[in-house]
Amino acid sequence: MGTLLVRHAEVLVTMGGAEIADGALFARDGWIEEVGPTAELPATADEMVDLSGHVVLPGLINTHHHLYQTLTRVVPAAQDSGLFDWLRALYPIWARMTPDHVRISTRLGLAELALSGCTTAFDHHYLWPNGSRVDDQIEGSIAVGIRFHVSRGSMSLGESDGGLPPDPVVEPEQLILEDSRRVVEMYHDPAPGSMSRVVLAPCSPFTVTGTLMTATAELARELGVTMHTHLAETADEEAFCLGAFGSRPVQYLEDLGWAGPDVWYAHAVHVADDEVTRMGHAGTGVAHCPTSNMRLASGVAPVSRYLGAGVPVGLGVDGSASNDSSHLMNETRQALLLNRLAVSPGIGSGPQMTARQALGLATVGGAQVLGREDIGMLVPGRCADLVAYHLDRVEFAGARHDPVAAVVMCAPVTVDHSWVGGRRVVEDGRLTGLDVADLVREHNRLAATLL
Repeated sequence: MGTLLVRHAEVLVTMGGAEIADGALFARDGWIEEVGPTAELPATADEMVDLSGHVVLPGLINTHHHLYQTLTRVVPAAQDSGLFDWLRALYPIWARMTPDHVRISTRLGLAELALSGCTTAFDHHYLWPNGSRVDDQIEGSIAVGIRFHVSRGSMSLGESDGGLPPDPVVEPEQLILEDSRRVVEMYHDPAPGSMSRVVLAPCSPFTVTGTLMTATAELARELGVTMHTHLAETADEEAFCLGAFGSRPVQYLEDLGWAGPDVWYAHAVHVADDEVTRMGHAGTGVAHCPTSNMRLASGVAPVSRYLGAGVPVGLGVDGSASNDSSHLMNETRQALLLNRLAVSPGIGSGPQMTARQALGLATVGGAQVLGREDIGMLVPGRCADLVAYHLDRVEFAGARHDPVAAVVMCAPVTVDHSWVGGRRVVEDGRLTGLDVADLVREHNRLAATLL
């Protein structure tokens, strides 16, 4: 790969405590060797890029998504529903997906994330109809060029057994466990700097049995991979868990072995103070999905309490049928705004979240949630995953006095440049490895076959 030198950034934000004016970064073979003022770094490299007038940040990290849902944005029957009714409207549509749908939606969703500044993405895929497999997602992801944490998700508790999903979209539990082992052995790369990792991810307490949750946790720890599931997203889920299991969602999962630094929950909106404390002590993480929580009227996650208790918190755009977008910088802005609403007079109390704290969720926090110590900051020894935003855009006019806050608080834009492991992914606002127009046409053709 050789060496990369980016120079003369208006400000380079390391997320390791430094914001460097006239900043520069030197990387070799995809790993950062030096960061500092341009005058103090090497003067030459195999690839040299002048980023005058740009803000440079660590690549953003997405910790929860459902990429297949790009096929079903703004479906009328699901536009104005809470979670359970929303799912009931969409399950029959998703049951028609084929391997082609899974492959192309994965590629489209990752491309959209990359254009928003994302360099590492986790996807929670939990239904595999009509012969579709994790392999289809892996195939779809490669051309985009960002790091991909894929999940072997699952649903085993159908309507006839008291669960929410229709029976045709659930799988036998032995098959789930056997395929989980296959996928980990085939695709999981635990090495520093890896582009592909596998997560075991049963969908939720109302779509799988406690037996499968426990068996999945045991298998994940045997294989050395992390675990993820939806939890405490809505008040309906809390009522379901109390009625079916006699305990609140967090306690239910703790009893099944789902707590620790190798576990993170999506949403975690309806969580009591004592549960927050236990999560902090255990190191259990949270994927905060503010746009989806607002879109489905699920509630406001207690992010300030999580951070105060030491709970790892990252950001997730969630599925494109409950967010309708896959823009990770926009999610960063939404996290900032929703947190401020949560502490407004008459609703809550506490200090307002800052733009830099929101960026922390999207970078350092996301890396911690995914269990990665090689990304999330622009410091020596970490991967050369970086993004750059040009300040000479109409959206940032008048904001030059704090360009770091501007990229969060002003209207979110397409990233101008990005690198993953020192390789170009976005150049001048365009993906380098994809014909986006052709991808959109093929994606829309397939989406039309589902409705």
